[in-house]
Amino acid sequence: MLMKKHLTLESKAELEGLATRNGWTLRHAIQSGIDNPDSSIGIYAGDSDSYAMFSRVFDPVIREHSRYDMRGHPSDFSLEGLPTENLDPEGKFIVSTRIRVGRNLATYAFPPAISAGDRARLEAEIVGVLLGLTGELTGTYHPLGGMTEEERQEMVDGHFLFKQGDRFLESAGVNRDWPEGRGIYHSSDKRFLVWVGEEDSMRIISMQEGADIAEAFTRLKTALDAIGGKLDFASDEIRGFHTACPTNLGTAMRASVHIKLPLLSGQPGFERICDELGLSIRGLHGEHSEALDGIHDISNKYRLGITEREIYWGLYDGVRRLIALESALARALSWQ
Repeated sequence: MLMKKHLTLESKAELEGLATRNGWTLRHAIQSGIDNPDSSIGIYAGDSDSYAMFSRVFDPVIREHSRYDMRGHPSDFSLEGLPTENLDPEGKFIVSTRIRVGRNLATYAFPPAISAGDRARLEAEIVGVLLGLTGELTGTYHPLGGMTEEERQEMVDGHFLFKQGDRFLESAGVNRDWPEGRGIYHSSDKRFLVWVGEEDSMRIISMQEGADIAEAFTRLKTALDAIGGKLDFASDEIRGFHTACPTNLGTAMRASVHIKLPLLSGQPGFERICDELGLSIRGLHGEHSEALDGIHDISNKYRLGITEREIYWGLYDGVRRLIALESALARALSWQ
């Protein structure tokens, strides 16, 4: 666990008496790691101030996890000069594409630390902006507490709606006041979604069936330009956009595909190949889940110290190579 590795007795003694303006303390920050010794990170931020006040712990965790030298985080959404054609027009390999970012607002605590009153005010402020979106982003907002169980489960099963946080988020305080102050906004075609009040105040998502990564990326940029013009996102020049979990700092972007790799994923070197391509592997239903019928969730491993453009290219090129390897194995099998 990185928190345990980098929280020295000296820094613990120095930081124990401190609290941010939202009352977030070192104990709050590390509680999830204390409760869950199998956690890989073990520390959460309750607000933007957390990263500065408890930097003696957060910064070394960030450096090691993200391989980041803390010298400044760049941003670039341009796709100029990069290939944008559909990687799998026949749909043989890629089931769907999803690109999301996490965002918190500078004037509020993050979900682990926010009060019930501020949670309601934050929801109202965000929803007011979302309901003003136009064009393909036009949609409706559904408060989580106002859904029937059937409606909620249908959205969860369709990968549109988040579930109550796992034990790691529970210990961090993310699940407090559930389900109040939480909900989902989605466009009529459900290619654009915003989760309100999950692990971060906003998870802004562009998703669609198939392999058109460029289309999903461009839609997300359009949405961020519109929303970011109305809301003040928490960020700084070193850590990029602030998120509750330090693993999401920087672009706070996770660009992913659900991809069928039944042959390649059965090879002993599959995880090594993905790691060398800068890609992470999850199961079909996200983190801590298993693959199903050879379908894996493949995404960028790093978010901090690289640009959105680099994340796009890393996923695009990495998926192209995985498809080539899977196709080669299929051809070899057919020759036998």
